[in-house]
Amino acid sequence: MSEEEIIVKDSNGTRLADGDAVTVIKDLKVKGTSVTLKRGTLAKNIRLTDDPDLIECNVEKVKGLVLRTEFVKKA
Repeated sequence: MSEEEIIVKDSNGTRLADGDAVTVIKDLKVKGTSVTLKRGTLAKNIRLTDDPDLIECNVEKVKGLVLRTEFVKKA
């Protein structure tokens, strides 16, 4: 058995890798907090997860945030 590589793509179809920087493409409310991520917010040094639709990142106000790839584009 060969382990398949998980391909993670942003909203534009660009491949993402660990350590990339991404930009939020629409205002998002963060569950469990009163924080709203504004469009254009930069998240640096992302980490890929086992799910190709999710990435982990840190932004100024929230640490350990998990975002759906449909709401980000590669910076």
